[in-house]
Amino acid sequence: MEIYGPGHIDGPQSIKAPHRVRAAEPNTTTDDVQNLDQVDISAEADLVSQVNNIADVRADRIAEIRAEIEAGTYETDEKLDVAVGKLLDEIG
Repeated sequence: MEIYGPGHIDGPQSIKAPHRVRAAEPNTTTDDVQNLDQVDISAEADLVSQVNNIADVRADRIAEIRAEIEAGTYETDEKLDVAVGKLLDEIG
């Protein structure tokens, strides 16, 4: 049995000649098509790239806020009023 490409199977053939020989099909290429590499960047990948380019984290401010939280002085009535006001603005 000989197999010529996907989907085409010849039946059984005897060991003795003559065997049916099929000429190879030429590669079909078109000169009109240019083989150019192309990269498409998704919107999500572009956003990740922008995030990676953000300025460094203000480590000094983070340390200051952590110290205030540990000391119990970070949460004040003024900050709570501002947070509730912003929440109500978003809801309403």
